[in-house]
Amino acid sequence: MNSGVEVVKKPFYQGLFFQIIVSIVGGILVGYFWPTIGVALKPIGDGFIKLIKMIIAPLVFGVVVVGIAKVGNIKTVGRIGGKTLLYFEVITTLALIIGMVVANLTNPGTGMHIDPASLSTDAVAKATKSSALPSGAQFFLNIIPDSAVSAFANNAMLQVLLVSCLFGFALIHVGGRTSEVLISFLEHVNKVVFQIMGYIMKLTALATFGAMAFTVSQYGIQTLASFGKLFLAMTIACLVFLLVLAIITRVYVGISLWKLTLYIREEIILAFATGSSEAVMPQLMNKFEHAGCNRAVVGLVVPTGYSFNLDGASIYLSLALVFLAQATGVDLGLTEQLVLLGVLLLTSKGMAGIPGSAFVALSATAASTGSISMAAVALMLAPDRFMGNYRTTVNIIGYAVATFVIARWEGLFDRDRAKGALDGSLVYIAGDPSALAANQQQAI
Repeated sequence: MNSGVEVVKKPFYQGLFFQIIVSIVGGILVGYFWPTIGVALKPIGDGFIKLIKMIIAPLVFGVVVVGIAKVGNIKTVGRIGGKTLLYFEVITTLALIIGMVVANLTNPGTGMHIDPASLSTDAVAKATKSSALPSGAQFFLNIIPDSAVSAFANNAMLQVLLVSCLFGFALIHVGGRTSEVLISFLEHVNKVVFQIMGYIMKLTALATFGAMAFTVSQYGIQTLASFGKLFLAMTIACLVFLLVLAIITRVYVGISLWKLTLYIREEIILAFATGSSEAVMPQLMNKFEHAGCNRAVVGLVVPTGYSFNLDGASIYLSLALVFLAQATGVDLGLTEQLVLLGVLLLTSKGMAGIPGSAFVALSATAASTGSISMAAVALMLAPDRFMGNYRTTVNIIGYAVATFVIARWEGLFDRDRAKGALDGSLVYIAGDPSALAANQQQAI
């Protein structure tokens, strides 16, 4: 059925992907040749990320509540949540193992001969703002906000998700005309929020340029050379992990990871340049729903994944700790590395929302094992900004795969629609809140 909506394909140079690539190249050149200007451009990237964060809480609330209410069954929602957490635990554990195995095979820290006594922990304390990982009980208590309003005011994602789920469950129980009116209202609010997102996305190229110029001017390309073996090891580990995800998506979901990656390429490149995965959360949620994943699944999996499904961060943590041991001359046997893995299974789950989370997790793990000096963590200050680009990229692909896997597992996945979206026959228009409805009508 033709909806009467004609989508005109723009020339490649007007596409967001091309504009982001040009912005990255321009940012690198400015940061390298005019570092003073590059540092001055930092507020542009920071401002863009703040604009995105401004709309995340209301967007998550609207999507989750409407998704749960339309599913209409609390048991189904609970089952989706349980499967989501189980999947996250398995996949992040696999990521930790891959990072550790690759570090042992490539030995990126061997030959550095760093004396931990020569390193200061002051810089690490500054990067982490002296934060610490919460205890198990405190972690779960932190999910409960002091008030419903504070969850949104603090932009605490797990707290917003809790309030959203409770509101959605209540709508199911109340039912009747009241629920219908509130659901209709929230659907209109969602359209407004996505329209605001469309306005913000017009600043994407400028924000990418500013963020990249600052990164190169602040940290320098020489960092890439001095930690070349570490970057190579991280690259190998990420590729191995992505190969595993490719097998999962092909065999279980029935789609190509390569096509899925191309489908979200603008979001991947933007997050890579800005170093922030939160900057692309709204776009990802909209795209996943457009590609055939049920709204309730998208609303539950994506925000939860930002706290529990940090695949890239898991690879980084295990690889970095083995690297630090090698660089400081600590010989980790099989038993020590298994203990290290066990500790990482806990510390890697409590990082969300903590300043300098990677350094906090590295320090906490090193302190727990006693094998690696906490001062050695200071070694990661130089390459961390670039390693953060790796983490963010893999994290985003991990969110995508998790959403499609859970949707398929729960039977809330439209494979034909997904193939149409990934093949390009079902066009997604970035920032257009009516694009989803128009494409759905065209698909009938």
